Amino acid sequence: MRMYLTAAILLISALSLSAQSFTGVWRTVDDETGQAKSNLEIYEAGGKYYGKVAKTLRPDAKTHCEKCPGERKNQPIVGMVLLVNMLLKDGMLQDGDILDPEKGKWYGCKIWFKPNDPNTLIVRGYLGPFYRTQYWTRVN
Repeated sequence: MRMYLTAAILLISALSLSAQSFTGVWRTVDDETGQAKSNLEIYEAGGKYYGKVAKTLRPDAKTHCEKCPGERKNQPIVGMVLLVNMLLKDGMLQDGDILDPEKGKWYGCKIWFKPNDPNTLIVRGYLGPFYRTQYWTRVN
């Protein structure tokens, strides 16, 4: 009996850890308007996490990044990597950057799960002491 209980606890723990994966597709929502903006795919490569635009959701969305700096300027937004060099530390993604293609600016970034909700991310972009927070939901 004890062996079955231990196996069940291990299985439940493994399932809850896998449900807490940052990788996958997330629906981004504008923190100012509350409107869905895009689906962003977060993936892991070389021990770091990145995010690229999989799909835009607003009918009026621009197709190219007119305000983006450097090599991203005037490039297609779908497929563009906007989340770069994020490290998994202390249960959150941090120490990387996120690009706001509408403003053409990079921000420091931290991402963590909403407490008790493996399907909602809290995404915070920093510029010095100032920050903006968005809530992204998992796309199934």
